[in-house]
Amino acid sequence: MSFFSVILNKIPRPVLIKLSVYLRPFADLWYRGKLFTDPINGKSYRKFLDYGYKNLRKNALSPGTLSLERHRLLWLYLKDQEWIWTKKDLKVMHLAPEQCFYKQFRKTKNWSYTTVDLNSPLADIKADICDLPFEDDSFDLILCNHVLEHIPDDHKALKELYRVMKVGGLAVLQVPLDYERDITFEDNSITDREKRTEIFGQYDHVRVYGMDYFKRISEVGFESEALDFQKNIPSELIKKYALSPGELIPVCKKI
Repeated sequence: MSFFSVILNKIPRPVLIKLSVYLRPFADLWYRGKLFTDPINGKSYRKFLDYGYKNLRKNALSPGTLSLERHRLLWLYLKDQEWIWTKKDLKVMHLAPEQCFYKQFRKTKNWSYTTVDLNSPLADIKADICDLPFEDDSFDLILCNHVLEHIPDDHKALKELYRVMKVGGLAVLQVPLDYERDITFEDNSITDREKRTEIFGQYDHVRVYGMDYFKRISEVGFESEALDFQKNIPSELIKKYALSPGELIPVCKKI
């Protein structure tokens, strides 16, 4: 494992966000090449960094933006939605804002962009996803990526997301999905960090989502879709962008 990979996999995320201001420019230059391309910044690299808690994934993390496979897939999906970039005064809420998107989203002229998190230094508003400080029907677009697997009461969190989203709005609610599991697994009696990492994939995850995740979303009122957006992407670009083949995007609408 490279020096940069060790740092990225060992340092807590809030600390890493602060350190990356200094580390990322060096990694960006060091790994430049032609084998992989990050669609978020448009730059190409000889390799991406290895990343993962339970299982180390090869060429997972872009040294330029620190994007993972799910971020690059989400970016390609969002760029394909013309209304997101043309609708005037689009109200956007981004929970647990990812660094790879932050500057791009912040400078999007037609967006009124609000970031929310309890701990992130990138958050405009410090708030609990289960108790959001916003009026009903406030947002046109909600981005909530790999957050719900950390939340003990995800039903309450989903109800809050539904409440603050406008009718006709769109939410992308990515989580780690086990595509071979029908029913979501939870067990609060498992408290050992190593055991939790082994079973849940990460020590601070509280469940492993199965394919019933989309039913859980629909139970609070959303119309949900397991979108296979990669079917629109040529196979050579899936490799070039280092995406996870077969990954689905949970797209949710408030009708």
